[in-house]
Amino acid sequence: MSAAAKPGRVSPLLLILSAIAFAVLCGLGTWQWQRMIWKEGLLDTIEQRLSAPPVPLTEVLAARASGEPVEYRPVTVSGRLLNSGEQYVLATLNGASGWHVYTPLETPDGMVLFVNRGFVPYDKRDPSTRIDGEIDRFVNIAGLAREPLTEKPSFMVPDNDPATQTYYWKDLSAMTLAAGLDPAKVLPLFVDKTSMLPRGLLPIANVTQVDLPNNHLQYLITWYGLALALLGVVIAYVVKARLAADQP
Repeated sequence: MSAAAKPGRVSPLLLILSAIAFAVLCGLGTWQWQRMIWKEGLLDTIEQRLSAPPVPLTEVLAARASGEPVEYRPVTVSGRLLNSGEQYVLATLNGASGWHVYTPLETPDGMVLFVNRGFVPYDKRDPSTRIDGEIDRFVNIAGLAREPLTEKPSFMVPDNDPATQTYYWKDLSAMTLAAGLDPAKVLPLFVDKTSMLPRGLLPIANVTQVDLPNNHLQYLITWYGLALALLGVVIAYVVKARLAADQP
């Protein structure tokens, strides 16, 4: 009850403010419900893409050019790995720190595609420590199409250091320049390799994580719960005020 309200009198200002707060809380709850539906649909779509048979890289590029989403779409690509152009993105695997090795792959038509060949432990970044996994021949690779990032995902992410081939987020333009490649020949896509090397060889492929948290139900319950709690408080306040007004 407002300080200016007389005993037994319902404050109109308090009721107006409560109505506004109730509408806001319900709006936030509804927004989270819509986000939950969208996220569940997105996760279902990604699951369908992951289970689809792989298609040639040319088909994925054509789909992307026509505006179709290609993230996580299984793909096959052939070419020669340009091992001297390796770039390294900080990563973890099963709690261990290390690197994802991004290697340019030159296709038969002279284009270049950065392939995330997989994870190496922190002390195995130097190719000379894992020479058996440095393949220098024409290869056929199966993987997942991944879109490049257009900007740093968060101000908390450190800046990349292309001069030392060290990255904290996937910057295709910086990788291209650091590897000494012609930007006009670099395809606007990454591929996360899923086909594995023989056991014991590095990098360890097939380490793509679909990290899309879906906490919207929890937030939905929170906002709607606060709205109901507010409604209960207001009803109790009005009932108490009316009872007080009826007292002689």
